[in-house]
Amino acid sequence: TLSTRNTMRSLRNITARAVAPRRGFATASSKKLGSVMVTRKIPKAALDRISAECDIKHHWDSEEAIPRDKFLKWAQDVEGIFCILSDKIDKEFLTAAPKLKVVSTMSVGFDHIDMEECRKRGVKVGNTPGVLTQTTADLVLALLLATARRIPEAANAVRDGNWKPSWRPMWLCGPDVYGSTVGIVGMGRIGQAVAQRLKGFNCKLLYTGPRPKPDLADPVGAVYVPDMKQMLSQSDFVIPLCPLNAATRGLFNAEAFSSMKPSGIFINASRGAVVDQTALVDALRTGKIAAAGLDVTDPEPLPMDHPLMSKEFSDRLLILPHIGSASVPTRTKMSMIAVDNLLAGLKNDPL
Repeated sequence: TLSTRNTMRSLRNITARAVAPRRGFATASSKKLGSVMVTRKIPKAALDRISAECDIKHHWDSEEAIPRDKFLKWAQDVEGIFCILSDKIDKEFLTAAPKLKVVSTMSVGFDHIDMEECRKRGVKVGNTPGVLTQTTADLVLALLLATARRIPEAANAVRDGNWKPSWRPMWLCGPDVYGSTVGIVGMGRIGQAVAQRLKGFNCKLLYTGPRPKPDLADPVGAVYVPDMKQMLSQSDFVIPLCPLNAATRGLFNAEAFSSMKPSGIFINASRGAVVDQTALVDALRTGKIAAAGLDVTDPEPLPMDHPLMSKEFSDRLLILPHIGSASVPTRTKMSMIAVDNLLAGLKNDPL
């Protein structure tokens, strides 16, 4: 009835006000699915869903990271945690959380979670795969174009008053993306989405990985090259889009960069630890590669005194603050999937 709907709306409004805690504020307990911790400021729609079914015991309502000591202290009395990529769910945290049933991370990657320790303790883990594929592929293309065509450098030249009245024929010139050869390391969903976009640029598409993936590669016309070094030597642009694991950690080392063309451009939006950053510094410094564009680093953020932050590379290196999935619709969808996983874990349902 209308009266019932009005009553429910009022209750939801009261609940929403009650569970909008200030930074670091612990809400009052109520008997619901279970007590949970939310480690960041998240979309209101996601927070409202959690508060409707759970007792939000602790909410760090901030864009900044929760202090580690508080993180561990709050772990003691929660059954579920809604976390993000920078929250380290390791043995120390899990030991501090004896009641924990589920870890729900608002990310595709889960290398911040000790999966083996979670398995030992019977803690379920959920992530958000699939939803960010297209948005991340957009960012990869933007990063590739911006690095190749020297967009940030050109914009800075205007702001710094270096745009001169006289036309300089070779000023701020870069390579063409159209008609180039692009090598992708890891033909997964994002790799396929990037390749699909590059078809519009009439690029020759190569890929490598442990095995061919014709179901993903054939529709976009990508050709499998078993030998990564061979693929690197043929590519004008190289894009790792592989997961971080024991086999890919440090995959782009001195040998890999030496296998690239001196005119080659390296684009990374996968994981920072896929790259040996000391080797990348050397490759840029010695001209083994022409330029690089990074959306990920190791660590994140990079210290300001890190060699990659040097002005020495300002005209050949573009670094973004890990914004691959940063569109409003995608981040909202990610938060909703993470809520689904959190609730399922508390109900002991499959994630």
